[in-house]
Amino acid sequence: MSNSYLRFLLLLAIYIISANSTQPYVENYDNNAEFTLQVPTLDETNLDNLLSFGYYRKSCPQFESILESKVKEWIKEDYTLAASLLRLHFHDCSIRGCDASILLKHEGSERTAEASKTLRGYEVIDDIKAEVEKQCPKTVSCADILTTVARDATVELGGLYWTVPYGRKDGTISIDSETEIIPKGHENVTSLIEFFQSKGLNVLDLVVLSGAHTIGRTSCGSIQYRLYNYKDTGKPDPTIDPQYLNFLKRKCRWASEYVDLDARTPKTFDEKYYINLEKKMGLLSTDQLLYSDQRTSPLVSAMALESSVFKRQFAFSMSKFGAIDVLTGDDEGEIRTNCNFVNAY
Repeated sequence: MSNSYLRFLLLLAIYIISANSTQPYVENYDNNAEFTLQVPTLDETNLDNLLSFGYYRKSCPQFESILESKVKEWIKEDYTLAASLLRLHFHDCSIRGCDASILLKHEGSERTAEASKTLRGYEVIDDIKAEVEKQCPKTVSCADILTTVARDATVELGGLYWTVPYGRKDGTISIDSETEIIPKGHENVTSLIEFFQSKGLNVLDLVVLSGAHTIGRTSCGSIQYRLYNYKDTGKPDPTIDPQYLNFLKRKCRWASEYVDLDARTPKTFDEKYYINLEKKMGLLSTDQLLYSDQRTSPLVSAMALESSVFKRQFAFSMSKFGAIDVLTGDDEGEIRTNCNFVNAY
């Protein structure tokens, strides 16, 4: 079978899955285009009568320029913050929807949970919020900031831009025990699929959003079981490439050390994550399993073939992800003046 024919079959598989899912942000496919991302204009007024692309057009037109400038400053200083901000957004939307509940700072909040101990980037959100409050007091929600920061952080390391609809309200409830549902990196593919389906997302979204691991890092402590005692065998995970295994054992002598999720291009948002999986160089068990499971492996191979396909589909899936269980009514949430605390009034 020729490579061109295989590529056609794989892309066709993605087309079929995408065509059967809700697509509020991507234009209809045709025979001459692959994953052409529709960038909505501000004249497109709403998404399911909940979120609006022109929500801040009059009330805070400088919002996106403030946010973009701040994100550039922070990531220029520390590129690892890009992945951290994406992860912060993922944790937020995974629990109570995209309501900025992860940012609330009080005893027993999501932020204080064990699953949140390694989250970073709160100071970036605080910096943006403080400046936005100066320009547009009591107008822009922390939830909208967090969602848009994830977009701009992706763009800074090479991802595609996508238009974010606004109008999210900030939640007032944050409970540490609810973070237990968040995947920890050792689940099987069925569990991951079920988790994504519970959020209104499909298998393609799972594979594509997992591609966020093309940037970022994790602690060696989270993978040492794969290196030394996989499934209580006293041996390493046999699915790890031998040379990569040797590298990881040298890198992770101490559990407190950190290792890049993408061993090839950790500073660039690209398709190399999927190529790594094909070469048995997935760092987390949940990553490598995507290539060994028949439900997800064809999609991994498709993403590995074409950087533009991955980037465009990532933008689309992130658009869906950022709309999970949003709060939009005044009776549902509020506009926090400080992202760390509910309003006092």
